[in-house]
Amino acid sequence: MGDLISGARRLEPAALQDRAARAAAGLASLGIGKGDLVALYLRNDLPFFEASFAAGLVGAYPTPVNWHYTADEAAYLFENSGAKAIVIHADLIAPIRDVLPPGVPVLVVATPPEIAQAYGIDAAPVPPGMIDWSGWLEGFEPLPPSGAEAPGTIIYTSGTTGRPKGVRRAPPTAEQAMATAMIVGRAFGFMGYGPPDEIVTVITGPMYHSAPNAYGLTAARLGATVILEPRFDPEELLALIQEHRVTHLHMVPIMFHRLLKLPEAVKAKYDLSSLKFVVHAAAPCPPPIKRAMIDWWGPVINEYYGSTEVSAVTFCTSQDWLSHPGTVGKPWPETDVRVIDPEGNTLPPGEVGEVVARTRAMADFTYHGDDQKRRDSEKAGLIAPGDIGYFDKDGFLYLCDRAKDMIISGGVNIYPAEIEAELLKTPGVADCAVFGIPDDEFGEAVYAVVQPSEGAQLTEASVKDYLRAHIAGYKMPRRVDLAAELPREDSGKIFKRKLREPFWAGLERRI
Repeated sequence: MGDLISGARRLEPAALQDRAARAAAGLASLGIGKGDLVALYLRNDLPFFEASFAAGLVGAYPTPVNWHYTADEAAYLFENSGAKAIVIHADLIAPIRDVLPPGVPVLVVATPPEIAQAYGIDAAPVPPGMIDWSGWLEGFEPLPPSGAEAPGTIIYTSGTTGRPKGVRRAPPTAEQAMATAMIVGRAFGFMGYGPPDEIVTVITGPMYHSAPNAYGLTAARLGATVILEPRFDPEELLALIQEHRVTHLHMVPIMFHRLLKLPEAVKAKYDLSSLKFVVHAAAPCPPPIKRAMIDWWGPVINEYYGSTEVSAVTFCTSQDWLSHPGTVGKPWPETDVRVIDPEGNTLPPGEVGEVVARTRAMADFTYHGDDQKRRDSEKAGLIAPGDIGYFDKDGFLYLCDRAKDMIISGGVNIYPAEIEAELLKTPGVADCAVFGIPDDEFGEAVYAVVQPSEGAQLTEASVKDYLRAHIAGYKMPRRVDLAAELPREDSGKIFKRKLREPFWAGLERRI
């Protein structure tokens, strides 16, 4: 079985299981059990796995938190989730100390050197008077296995509202767990490429996101060797592939873009022949980028399409994509994927409509604390991830736009309503519109148009200065333009499409 590796530290499978079982006993001593939530305010680190597995052992849901959140955003998630404990890196405490929920245990992980180096910060010890995660769990005897199925992870995802929603699945039956494992195993390449304990992979993306989370935890459970890259660096990834003879990777298109920008001499000096299966998802990949990656790495590049709510519902190999450029693949046999018109009727091949999908074998989900939003997400009996697309005559799905207002920048979901809500609080702002515009590196960049109040003296700099204090940095508009008046529909709603379309004119893609 493979080890879990972070920098110079290495955790063998037996040690990981022992530490998770001790942490589970600790969580149980805090009264945490079936159906409760444990918030993980962590970067990619060994304790992320320890805490995730520990929560599952007591029937609780590990709930990763995007550590880029502002204090207000973190406070919302803590309150909405009802987290019964928070596991957090030491250096991340200061910005949110004032919103840590009273009475909720806070278990602190010392920030290790490799993470400190990657982010240009000082390695942070556990602050005096706070609970040290490692020392705390070592004080408990391992919790005996109960045989109960872990309920899985709750991922908070933006989609149809401005605030993130927690996707909460019912604990799966044995049949559902096996069927889900089959789909995930195929999508991630964990089946059909030799024994799982011969898989070597690098976790390239932050595990507060749905796909890297599922990928990393599944790989570790299967006994693969899992290497944690604290922060994606293109040349470092190439070096890790060569050093550890990496076989599998999960990536997003912006990583391809950054790899391709490396000097030819750098790209040529690393041996990448160990790679067997590389899969990407989360955002559209520009065809020239994907073709260049296949030319470089060979026909090991695969792709799936899906969402946190529906899982991976289509898949395509390099060969599929080269014969059907631009596709995101064909549906799995276990999934229902349709393209529908506004009345819910299934459209024939070649006709564009909204994509709706469901993975039949998976346990159903709801949005934590908001069953109505779950009901609202259904269309024609399936779930609408928010994309516009079509099937070709061969049954391959293509995406061409988004039905929802969401921006995907570098594989990260950004909901304009959150940014617009803060812009409208900005002194001197009468109205605004936020949307995505093309970006060669990130796929989309956040763009804002602001209508000043009468007599207000606004500048792009002043608007950005206000926003920086209220939203996470990755949500910041790349550009803020001022307009005397915004175009509106007859209803008075801002005609955002008229603002957005000129930026996409002449491009084959709309997302």
